[in-house]
Amino acid sequence: MTDIRRSSREVRHIPSRDLPRTDRRTAFSVGPRARAGLWAAAGVVALGLLVALEFAARRYGERGPLTNQAREVIAAPKSGGLLYGAMALMMLVLTWRQRLIAFGAAVGIDIAFALVRWAVDADTGGGQLFGNGALWVILGCAVIALTRRTGAERVLLLKGVALGLLLVTGRKTGDTWLFITAKTRPTVLDQYVATADHALGDPSWLAGRLVTASGLIGFNILDIVYGQLAVAAVTVALYQLRGVAAERRFPRHHLVRTFLVIGLLGPAVYMIFPVVGPVFAYGTGTEHWASVSLWSADTPFDTHWTVANLWPGTQPPVTAPQSMPFDGITPRNCMPSLHTAWATAIFIHSRKGPRFLRYAGTFWLLATLTATLGFGYHYGADLIAGVVFVLTIEAALRAYDRGWERSGVVLVAHGTAVFVALLLSYRFLPLRMAEYPWLFGPLLLLAMISVIHGYVRTTAAWEPRVMTVPQPEPQPEPI
Repeated sequence: MTDIRRSSREVRHIPSRDLPRTDRRTAFSVGPRARAGLWAAAGVVALGLLVALEFAARRYGERGPLTNQAREVIAAPKSGGLLYGAMALMMLVLTWRQRLIAFGAAVGIDIAFALVRWAVDADTGGGQLFGNGALWVILGCAVIALTRRTGAERVLLLKGVALGLLLVTGRKTGDTWLFITAKTRPTVLDQYVATADHALGDPSWLAGRLVTASGLIGFNILDIVYGQLAVAAVTVALYQLRGVAAERRFPRHHLVRTFLVIGLLGPAVYMIFPVVGPVFAYGTGTEHWASVSLWSADTPFDTHWTVANLWPGTQPPVTAPQSMPFDGITPRNCMPSLHTAWATAIFIHSRKGPRFLRYAGTFWLLATLTATLGFGYHYGADLIAGVVFVLTIEAALRAYDRGWERSGVVLVAHGTAVFVALLLSYRFLPLRMAEYPWLFGPLLLLAMISVIHGYVRTTAAWEPRVMTVPQPEPQPEPI
């Protein structure tokens, strides 16, 4: 027998997931059957929310998300690009041959719709000339899944269809939410947030002057980035889900999940803390950008509702804030900044991509932050709340996937506590915050940084670690 000796200098790397686990999940672990029940319950709740929003919108004389989605089967869609992005997500479960067939069918259907509209001189009603074909392909794949597929293949194709439809439905739901906020919240809390923003140095006023000075080119570049956030999200999601067709399964966590949860929960906070933004409450609204914008403004505005025409040239005075009435058109969609939350989610999920994707995620985050402040759509306090909001949601989704380990529960509780504390301080301590900016400004930033640090540290510990074990030293064969 030969004596096998081990050398400490020669080691081989073994991922920690290949080693026996010594840690145990907490009592909050969720089994497959319970997980399926939770998803079924979430589906029922989501359907109930859509029906409730439909009735609420009808009460104010507008179509709800279900009706708007159904109309786009025939009517000109509001966003054809979004429909094609949704189809691209759905096609991740298809083979390359099936993808080419699906894309060709979508383009052919759009051409047929365009020819019919041209022949009958039909008005698009503000919609786009393309997009119906993509929706028809998605719905057609749903029919194929139910009639021509069985077992795991049916489930996978239905998941792809659901992923695409959820992206579109989320957009329709968000539009309805914004409409309802304007109708059900006649007063806004902009004076409170603007007063609290003194602690941060009124960043929206500074950014507004910079964007105004950049003129037509600067404004429209930022406007494109700001308006095409969904395109950036689809790009990152396509990279994350690129292996679905080969592996025949979806990864447990991806960007689309975070996007949808942000869009579902964010408008609920709008209802609790209605804010319209400095360009509307302290300025001339979208009229401020009419001279440099390449696209017409979507939101009409009446300066009768403003506190004063102060944005972005003159900082608002520090006075006791109070709620103020506002029009029934402008959405109360500032607190928290969901554009900041979505851009931060894109940044987080692009970190594991190639260099180009990482650079693009960083650019989109920085440009979105500049646009949200520089266009006057948000206060600095909104952005801080948006960062805390998205990190808490991202932590909750990942903690759920891991079975609610103690570290995940602590992280979510910390993020929730900080978010609630921010809202309470904006509402009940704005005057004190403005009087002592040297104290409250750093406190606001430290509160946000504490959530960022907790998220980075906790999620880094969740990543599979690489461990080293001694490698046997080569020995000569016995004679």
